[in-house]
Amino acid sequence: MNIAVVGTGYVGLVSGACFAEMGAVVTCVDVDRKKVEMLRSGVLPIYEPGLEDIVERNHREGRLDFSEDLASCIDSVEIIFIAVGTPPDEDGSADLSHVLEVASSVGRMMNRYILLVTKSTVPVGTSVKVKETVRHELGLRGLNLEFDVASNPEFLKEGAAVKDFMSPDRVVVGVDSQRARELMSRLYRPFLLNNFRVIFTDIPSAEMIKYAANAMLATRISFMNDIANLCELVGADVNMVRRGIGSDSRIGNKFLYPGCGYGGSCFPKDVKALVRTAEKAGYEMKVLKAVEDVNDRQKGILFRKLSEACGGNLAELTVALWGLAFKPETDDMREAPSLVTISLLLDAGCHVKVYDPVAMDECRRRLGDSVEYASDMYEAVQDADVLLLLTEWKQFRMPNWPVIRMNMRRPFVIDGRNIYDAAEMEGAGFLYSSIGRKSPECEK
Repeated sequence: MNIAVVGTGYVGLVSGACFAEMGAVVTCVDVDRKKVEMLRSGVLPIYEPGLEDIVERNHREGRLDFSEDLASCIDSVEIIFIAVGTPPDEDGSADLSHVLEVASSVGRMMNRYILLVTKSTVPVGTSVKVKETVRHELGLRGLNLEFDVASNPEFLKEGAAVKDFMSPDRVVVGVDSQRARELMSRLYRPFLLNNFRVIFTDIPSAEMIKYAANAMLATRISFMNDIANLCELVGADVNMVRRGIGSDSRIGNKFLYPGCGYGGSCFPKDVKALVRTAEKAGYEMKVLKAVEDVNDRQKGILFRKLSEACGGNLAELTVALWGLAFKPETDDMREAPSLVTISLLLDAGCHVKVYDPVAMDECRRRLGDSVEYASDMYEAVQDADVLLLLTEWKQFRMPNWPVIRMNMRRPFVIDGRNIYDAAEMEGAGFLYSSIGRKSPECEK
């Protein structure tokens, strides 16, 4: 089967490469000529474990190609996926301009039946707009060609996207015709060989499923952060609380880890977009507004803990940060708690030293020379007054604490992801603070 994927961002590149890995002939299309040239030469614009090998192999074997021109492949493909960005507008709603531009291009170029599938995260009703846009362009050409529109939202976790695509929990496909259903069934048939679930729905339901899933996960995170903050005030241990409620089969233990807030390209954007979708429909999403408020507040929790511990006097402190990406196994810093934390620290007059295994270049692009960049995790803590952990990379889990204590000016650690044992840290001579436990006072 020949398909095209328009957009070579995170979703488009992973999807195109993995479809090619399963035997489809895929053309990934992007208007950015430099990006297309880089991809053809094997240079990826994103960091994602396992993706580089899949792209290189399938490009070499002729199943995966890259182009800046949809016209170069539109006459040979049966399905076109729209995987362009839908960034938030000023009011938080999803910007559909790139999605509709692809639809317009298809209407201007198509000469036979095509199935146009939205893989970008889009609000309910987008498929109607896509269909109207294609029909408008066909009308200008005096044509009445048959085509279908479908919705196939992605559920990829950054850092595990290849695994998620190749071994999905479920594949959701929204269609409104038998022909579209048959085409999507053919495309996903290789996945069915391993009994993966393909859930066919109507198109509006498929569009809603994506937003509802991300909103539910964001809600669980903010709920646990609220519980953690209360635990500190009443003397409870949030780790024990988490294990207690997670053992309930009705609740489960996923996404119940407290921390310094969620970030990334999906949860913040999708929560905002769902709230705005509801407003346009005349309904108020009170729970999701609270989820958003809790998360915004939580991103500053490590700064508040440091400020409270040191009596508000942070000027000229040297602060080491471990972790810049919003989560491990990615270089993505979009909406990352580290950005909020660094901004607060700099405004308070701190000297900030940072280290992340893969997000250093992204940090330089965003923050320039406003922070000091360490070559490794141990250089970051040299002469530091405090160490803040923001991203739970595996290499941070078992550091050499005696070396760190010797190199720090003050042995003070604030753990924003609760990955260290409090008794062990105190036994190693550290002043230790985490999420959901009473914080110590800074030594004067």
